[in-house]
Amino acid sequence: MRLNIDKMVCQNRQGKIKKKGSFTRNLPLYLLMIPGLLYLIINNYLPMFGLTFAFKKINYTVGVFESPWVGLDNFTYLFKTSDAFVIFRNTLCYNLAFIVLGTVLAIVVAIFLEQVRTKMLRVYQTSILIPYLLSITVVSYLAFAFLSSDNGFINNSILKLLGMDEISWYSSPKYWPFILTFIYLWKSFGYSSILYFATLIGIDDSYYEAAVIDGASTWQQIRHITLPCLKTTIITLVIMHIGRMFYSDFGLFYQVPMNNGLLFSVTNTIDTYVYRGLLQLNDVGRSSAAGFLQSILGFVLVMITNMITRKIDKESALF
Repeated sequence: MRLNIDKMVCQNRQGKIKKKGSFTRNLPLYLLMIPGLLYLIINNYLPMFGLTFAFKKINYTVGVFESPWVGLDNFTYLFKTSDAFVIFRNTLCYNLAFIVLGTVLAIVVAIFLEQVRTKMLRVYQTSILIPYLLSITVVSYLAFAFLSSDNGFINNSILKLLGMDEISWYSSPKYWPFILTFIYLWKSFGYSSILYFATLIGIDDSYYEAAVIDGASTWQQIRHITLPCLKTTIITLVIMHIGRMFYSDFGLFYQVPMNNGLLFSVTNTIDTYVYRGLLQLNDVGRSSAAGFLQSILGFVLVMITNMITRKIDKESALF
């Protein structure tokens, strides 16, 4: 009995020494983790206190803590407004188009990059990534340089050369769904294609070598090897995009159309509507409620999409 007790004590001491040694050995890693952890807490967790604003009518004279609770009243104004159908329609339809067209374009470009086996590959990768790195303010002025009625490149060069009448782009809503979709795809497809390309270069070359020996064409290799290997990445990225279906790129829909009231029917989304409402009404509670509602709806969509994915292909689901 005495020997067993001594043995247990010895084992406990060894375990403590091991844990202490492990902590000391990993101390540099813990120190490196501190800045990222602080950023995560400050940027992602402390602002969660602001969720309480969604359930209050903020009164600056008494302060945030003493402002009265209003329950779900702040959530109803998005649905009661006469613009409710327009902002929800625009937000959902644009995001759906962005997901479908953006995914297809990014996959096609990634496959083209994978087929390029030259020293120019890095040049191509850098070139398609540059638009993603541009500020949306710069993009809005580039768009204005093309679309301006007075000095725009399209009106003064292309349409005039073709003998066509000038178009007042910033007062014609019918063109802007195509313009905004084009600008979004041009700006974002490079980053997405790099993500897919990173998956493609990880595919074992022996698959393609065996396919070539069997006489498979390039299209057959893409169909039966490349796309199946990309399936998990495609599903993951699509689910992440679906989680932001009720959000919109604020700069794209506010700055690129120059906040033009004539275009609100096709450029007004939940984010721009809430921003304009915040400027006019200065109602922080309603703005917070809109953001909270967007997050909840996005979470529900992710859960539903993941549940459907699990039923179709369990291994491709996120969880």
